Amino acid sequence: MTEKTNEIRVHDEGTVLRLQINRPEKKNALTLEMYSALAEAIRDADRQKKVRVILLHGTEDCFTSGNDLKDFLNSPPQGDESPVMQFLLALSQAQKPVVAVVQGAAIGIGTTLLLHCDLVYASTEARFQLPFVNLGLCPEAASSFILPQLMGRQRAAELILLGEAFSAEKALELGIVNQTFSSQELLERGLEQARKLAALPPSAVRLSKALLVKGDARAIAQTMAEETPLFMERLESPEAKEAFAAFFERRKADFSKF
Repeated sequence: MTEKTNEIRVHDEGTVLRLQINRPEKKNALTLEMYSALAEAIRDADRQKKVRVILLHGTEDCFTSGNDLKDFLNSPPQGDESPVMQFLLALSQAQKPVVAVVQGAAIGIGTTLLLHCDLVYASTEARFQLPFVNLGLCPEAASSFILPQLMGRQRAAELILLGEAFSAEKALELGIVNQTFSSQELLERGLEQARKLAALPPSAVRLSKALLVKGDARAIAQTMAEETPLFMERLESPEAKEAFAAFFERRKADFSKF
């Protein structure tokens, strides 16, 4: 095992490279350093001939609660060179299959990043949420394109506009998750699926993955390019400032004056 930072652990499983988000004391909230480490690890995996599959997971009780808000507000994304965008670009353009294993909470980017993975497995107790509007923001990671494509506009609107938490069962029904398992067996079952992929003809796997995403690749890149400046504008909006202040002050946000 090696570490890109103390909070991103890289486990060498031979043909499977396992990336673990490991910041349990902060519910695996992602910092700029963690995004940079994940982007670098994904690109490294693409360059390494022996690595055939990337597996991404969190800790026993949490996948990720999304952005570390203090870190994020202190250094908001500034275009494609930002660590957040570098991670999303590395993930969405990965040549090798990415398998995600979701335990516990997957909030904000913790859910939208799954839309760029090839296989997603979740514990039956996992919880998902897209609270962008609740925070005065707009969708990111091309989720405003991918979600309607995946489940239809009305069901995507319910997830994005209301921003309510939803279960692993609903994520399975909506097509975000491939299969659910008990918490006790989840990681091993995810590894089992990753090893199955890794045992297949590698060039055929990579080509098939490329063909599966080819039709949407340009639209995904264009949507990300459109979402990012809007997201940055929203971070400076009065609505977002009220939402973040309420979060840090542990009170209910008041949007009645807007």
